[in-house]
Amino acid sequence: MKKAVATFLLIIAIKSIIGFLGDVQNLDIEWTFLLIFTTISVVGIFIGIWLNKFFDGKKLKKAFGWFVLIMGIYIIYK
Repeated sequence: MKKAVATFLLIIAIKSIIGFLGDVQNLDIEWTFLLIFTTISVVGIFIGIWLNKFFDGKKLKKAFGWFVLIMGIYIIYK
């Protein structure tokens, strides 16, 4: 389950980078905000890696299922 979550997040990151590269030429990007957001994201990645040691795969599976369900509902709503 941990590998599945990591793969899912990697795919989201790749799709986000591709979308960003497509828009970077057409939009005025606030680079300061982007740098702050990226820094916070990297810190979050390291916290997530550390927290990974304390979670069982079964609990992670349930939490991930809820996360996907909530995000799906949000996307449909939008």
